[in-house]
Amino acid sequence: MQDMYQSYVYQPAYRFRRAMLGFMMSLALIAGGLQSYQAHAQVSGLPDFTAIVEKAEPAVVNIRTTAKVAVRGNAGQDPSEMFRYFFGPDFQPPGGKQSPQPGQRGRRADPEERSVPRGVGSGFFISEDGYLLTNHHVVADATDIFVTLTNGKEFKAKVIGSDERTDVALLKIDAKGMATLPIGNAKLLKKGQWVMAIGSPFGLESTVTSGIVSAIGRDTGDYLPFIQTDVAVNPGNSGGPLLNMNGEVVGINAQIVSRSGGFMGISLAIPINEAMGIVEQLRATGKVTRGRIGVQIGELNKDVAQALGLPKAEGAMVSGVEPDAPADKAGIQPGDVITSFAGKPIVKWSDLPRLVGEVKPGTAAPIEVWRKGKLVKLTVNVGELKADPKVAAKEEAKAAEFSTKVLGLGVVAVDAETQSKLRIKGGVKVTSVEAPASSSGISQGDIILAAGDTDITSPDQFAKLISGLDKAKPVPLMVRSGEQTRWVTVQPAK
Repeated sequence: MQDMYQSYVYQPAYRFRRAMLGFMMSLALIAGGLQSYQAHAQVSGLPDFTAIVEKAEPAVVNIRTTAKVAVRGNAGQDPSEMFRYFFGPDFQPPGGKQSPQPGQRGRRADPEERSVPRGVGSGFFISEDGYLLTNHHVVADATDIFVTLTNGKEFKAKVIGSDERTDVALLKIDAKGMATLPIGNAKLLKKGQWVMAIGSPFGLESTVTSGIVSAIGRDTGDYLPFIQTDVAVNPGNSGGPLLNMNGEVVGINAQIVSRSGGFMGISLAIPINEAMGIVEQLRATGKVTRGRIGVQIGELNKDVAQALGLPKAEGAMVSGVEPDAPADKAGIQPGDVITSFAGKPIVKWSDLPRLVGEVKPGTAAPIEVWRKGKLVKLTVNVGELKADPKVAAKEEAKAAEFSTKVLGLGVVAVDAETQSKLRIKGGVKVTSVEAPASSSGISQGDIILAAGDTDITSPDQFAKLISGLDKAKPVPLMVRSGEQTRWVTVQPAK
């Protein structure tokens, strides 16, 4: 009877506990399923670019260019040459044209100019009246430029202005009511942010690719820091827009880092903020005017910064100052570390040329340098950077002539490839050696890196430096011969 009672009393309780346990397990499974679904939704929730593409695509164009080249008719041979091969050298072409005389058989026709395809690229409209942006290298040396819209209409474009240093070009077509792209702010970009490109890779118009921002302010040695992305960009994408998720232009696709010539995961775009500053000048004057102060600078490493007493390895180390240049007149000296210019800090040494270039020539700009353990405040009157290569070439020719007369040295500028190969900056290459330099051991092909305690940056600067020295004293020159660097002295001619 007691066993029956216990069975009667405890069995329902056991069943209740068992039912509750099953209910709790069911809740746990449901909760786990919801968490798993939410996690899966977060992982698989990729952005949808369709709305951005629909709005942006009409504003993006394909650009093709042509160039005139000298060619000869019929592969460079007389049109009647084939007939003479069968009918003999006395064959007369129809129309009574005089056949070539003996010794003139197969005479080449005079060369003529023909327009041939040069390349393709991309661009995008920034105004309804037909102004559009692309890269300088897309339109450089082109005879004719043709812009094709997404609806198939084609226009002939003219170059309003083009800047090789920043690789930005402003074009104009004769049209109204063009679709435009809103201009964004590249300074708001962050690593990992989604971006999209539209362009014509390999001539395939209106191609859309996407990716993320890989790095910001990527310094490649060019004038501007780039936006680095993993967006698939290939030849033909150059000049096309890089868009954020709001459909705003944040960059102009300009370069790829590749060993094969195609996309390998690293694409570089010009920040749109920098490009629009260039556009303002191109639209107003057709050219870009930049400032210069006349210093040769280098990177400041951590060890040197600590030795100089600087709290951070930030700034531009001055390795040379051009005589009579704005920096020289302002009192800047070799060995100074420029920490700020025009009120803006110099974090990397490459920041200085860009900041100086943005200042209008003739402007008095404040500049701060670190010298002998303390901060020195100076003011520099910014000069103008010469953009005309023909003028620069004439000045370098004069410099070479002057150097030949005074030291017996003919010199030219050292090209960028040689500087990179030898790991040097600036210098001048010796093209001829006469007296008095001929007795100093300097040979043709040597590179002069410094004169006294001043680094050499160009033939023009070298000539000005030599002209200011005491002609009664020997000139000490640092000379690079192959892999060896040595000091030699040359007594200037009177």
